[in-house]
Amino acid sequence: MKIAIVEDDINMRKSLEIAMSDYEKYEIHTFKNARDALKKLDDTFELVISDINMPGMDGIEFVKTLGGKFEVIIITGNATLTRAIESIQLGVKDFLLKPFEIETLVTAIERTATIAKKSQKPSSAEPAQTENFLGTSPILDKLLSRIAKAAITDASMMLLGESGVGKEVFARHIHECSHRSSNPFIAINMAAIPDNLIESELFGFEKGSFTDATEAKTGQFELAEGGTLFLDEIAEMPFSLQAKLLRVLQEREVRRLGASKNTKIDVRIICATNADLHEKIKEGKFREDLYYRLNTIPLNIPPLRERREEILSIAEAALERYCSQYGFEPKSFTASARNALENYNWPGNIRELISVVERSAILSDGEIIDTDDLFLEARGLGRI
Repeated sequence: MKIAIVEDDINMRKSLEIAMSDYEKYEIHTFKNARDALKKLDDTFELVISDINMPGMDGIEFVKTLGGKFEVIIITGNATLTRAIESIQLGVKDFLLKPFEIETLVTAIERTATIAKKSQKPSSAEPAQTENFLGTSPILDKLLSRIAKAAITDASMMLLGESGVGKEVFARHIHECSHRSSNPFIAINMAAIPDNLIESELFGFEKGSFTDATEAKTGQFELAEGGTLFLDEIAEMPFSLQAKLLRVLQEREVRRLGASKNTKIDVRIICATNADLHEKIKEGKFREDLYYRLNTIPLNIPPLRERREEILSIAEAALERYCSQYGFEPKSFTASARNALENYNWPGNIRELISVVERSAILSDGEIIDTDDLFLEARGLGRI
């Protein structure tokens, strides 16, 4: 098993390297910080062991950047409950407090390897380029054909469509079809970050640049180096920051808050919105020059009601997943329920469909899900 150990403390790093050398089945590679590790990590690694408190990029940011590509064990000497919970939510399999016996770490490694082996899905006959999509339709096929042409370039792309149509899924698909696929994919929702924090989140800051800046923080542009940064709900970006984003796109460099010099970056930008940007421009809330920079290749994603061929495939895949997740016996839809799903208008698109399936899996009795179990009448049947 090829394992990466990321630890900034040289004594701890060397101790682990020496102790683990007694185990011939492990191939150990050590790194002094997360950024060095990101430059070397590839598909040959099976496990990452990382400290949390590290300069530049801490362990939590590191795990976020890895994006689930590797199994992770966290080791730390001063953990808080909040940090432990945050790491577990990110998919970390084990959390060890320093100091620990090397046998404890080995046990955690074996436990993580066993869990990973059990959770592996059988390889699909479908090509990797379509694995993100659970159904197919003529419209989707046309979209994927356009994406295949655009993904191999570094052109900025703007994904347009109603809320819930799966814009982030398309953004990830673009990334995975590009030459950047082995590098980070980082998604940021502009609407979810308070206006006063967006600048420091995107661009980072130096220690002492403001009152609470007790240590430097790497911004999302730098974390996405070599990969893709997905800016969701771009229409919600404060107008005051739009000029700074435009400069990043033009100059391909960023400056952290409090820094004296710029940092060159190599990042592809994909953005998305369900807002009418032309109206925002007229209202003076969105820069026209930024719009044209971001909108090199627009991709309009039609709502689910225009892609009805995908509905049942998505619903059945979601039902199988939730039955497995909650430990239920396999369930299936009746012909009547399938008909109702196909004819509902889905104003909330794929997000609403998955929500309906999850609810019906939980509340239905037995192994059959009928029309009444969908509770679509409560939402308004919305036939067209």
